[in-house]
Amino acid sequence: MVVGVKVIGTAYSIATMRVMACLYEKDLDFELVPVNLSTGEHKREPFVSLNPFGQVPAFEDGDLKLYESRAITRYIAQEYINRGTDLVFKEPKKQAVESVWAEVEAHHFDPAGIILNWELSVKPRLLGQEVDQAAVDENEDKLVQVLDVYEKRLTESKYLGGDRYTLADLHHLPTAEYLMDTGVKMLFESRPRVSAWLADITARPAWGKVVALRNQALKKRVESAQEGSQNK
Repeated sequence: MVVGVKVIGTAYSIATMRVMACLYEKDLDFELVPVNLSTGEHKREPFVSLNPFGQVPAFEDGDLKLYESRAITRYIAQEYINRGTDLVFKEPKKQAVESVWAEVEAHHFDPAGIILNWELSVKPRLLGQEVDQAAVDENEDKLVQVLDVYEKRLTESKYLGGDRYTLADLHHLPTAEYLMDTGVKMLFESRPRVSAWLADITARPAWGKVVALRNQALKKRVESAQEGSQNK
């Protein structure tokens, strides 16, 4: 058994969910060390010694300390390549193609998705704030362009990164999971190949474990916010 793997973050954080999904795919035991985002614990010591940018998650594997979720998943997939699901290609050309689609997720899909999640989910549901419709419209347009590219790509390959599930697919899961609980869901469902791809990757048992942890953490956060409101 691998020991000493820690994820320091919160189970409802998109980036933390990305790392946990990878660990579950690799069948690795890990400890989730909670960080209280609502009190700013991630912006002060001791957390900023692990990530000077004050963002979750941080990651430890023995004496190795990392941050940035995609770098963490890449390390896990390569370091534990012979365990669980193989999430990277060994052949240079296939590896290069997978890397392209992983970059597309980071630079095109996620930036639009993060803003849409913030505007359509976090602000109205958790913060009680008004939605910036202009920001929603702008980023829906950006997401449409990305999903159109995905629809075409998925006529060529079952998964974005190649003929099997890889990090290029896994990295999409947390943001997509949140978006599917908003009106943006129709942008995925109206594209048959994108819809089938998303149904495939969200049905993975490893991802189900992440969602269960996410839901528990969100429930606690909502209950805590309600208690705080009642005590004012």
